[in-house]
Amino acid sequence: MRFFLKTVGATAVVAACVMSGTSGTAQAQPKAAAAGLYAPSSLVLAVGQGEEADTAIMERAVTLNCLPKASGTHPTPSAACAELRAVDGQFAQLVGTSPGMACTKEWKPVVVAVDGVWQGRRVAWSQTFGNSCEMRAGLAGGAALAF
Repeated sequence: MRFFLKTVGATAVVAACVMSGTSGTAQAQPKAAAAGLYAPSSLVLAVGQGEEADTAIMERAVTLNCLPKASGTHPTPSAACAELRAVDGQFAQLVGTSPGMACTKEWKPVVVAVDGVWQGRRVAWSQTFGNSCEMRAGLAGGAALAF
């Protein structure tokens, strides 16, 4: 705003006062990002049948917003947001193996996909599992991808 004021002088100060509804002094406006239409961390998480997220037939999806507060249709938004903060939004770190869980080797691929914004950065991530049992084993114990 300083650059703008230097460029056009007193007219800008008067315009800023009129726009902000004040008289006499220009006041800094709050940043639009904090009160914007979209939260800085807003995600859609989906599960579907298929090998790739782009071509899979999605069977269920939830929304997850982590700022300004945990919310959305995710069953446990607070726990999911805490888990994502712990791995700095690196979704691949949420996939592992569950010891003692045996799955068949049938090939009926299931894909988990995440799309949206995480802490102001655009994200698109997906992971394909051989079948739904392998998906449950790979995601066991985590809150973010359990929906």
